[in-house]
Amino acid sequence: VYRPTMQLSGIVFSLLGWVLSCLTTYLPQWKNLNLELNELEIWTMGLWQACVVQEEGGMQCKDFDSFLALPPELRISRILMVFSNGSGLLGLLLSGFGLDCSKIGERQQEQKKRLLLFGGMLFWISGITAIVPVSWVAHSTVQEFWDENIPDIVPRWDFGEALFVGWLAGFCLILGGSLLNCTICSTEVHPSSVRYAVAEQQDRCQHL
Repeated sequence: VYRPTMQLSGIVFSLLGWVLSCLTTYLPQWKNLNLELNELEIWTMGLWQACVVQEEGGMQCKDFDSFLALPPELRISRILMVFSNGSGLLGLLLSGFGLDCSKIGERQQEQKKRLLLFGGMLFWISGITAIVPVSWVAHSTVQEFWDENIPDIVPRWDFGEALFVGWLAGFCLILGGSLLNCTICSTEVHPSSVRYAVAEQQDRCQHL
């Protein structure tokens, strides 16, 4: 019961982390800007577009015209998040074939263990490459917020909801990969072995 439960938990956490990572990549709320002069408008910035949220008109977004025109942290974050999504998807595929409950390759347990190991390592990579960009954007946002060279009347960018989703995604991916790799070190007890051990113990009791 131990190994299938751990593997199922690892896959669930990894799948949740991958979905959240994909959601983080395309959410436009990486940075929020609330104008004090006009509290009815909230500006948001993501990796692909900038949006303005109006109380009456809803949300209007505009895609960035040029990749090179983006700030360095957004350019690198876009690359890392796409890589995180790709490695997470590959990790799900490899781990799915390496699960004990998978009927594919039942007689090739060593190869299934390797697939499970590679899948867990890919989840680690995916989690790290999801945490790094959101942490970098958060760090640059804090630096700009407390920059003394910027006048106080100038609006400051603040943390967006996508950063918190990205941190949660990275944590789930790393946790899922760790659970999968922990099951590789454990030994699986087959029901036939358990029945044999019980029968042997009963024979010993009868001889006594």
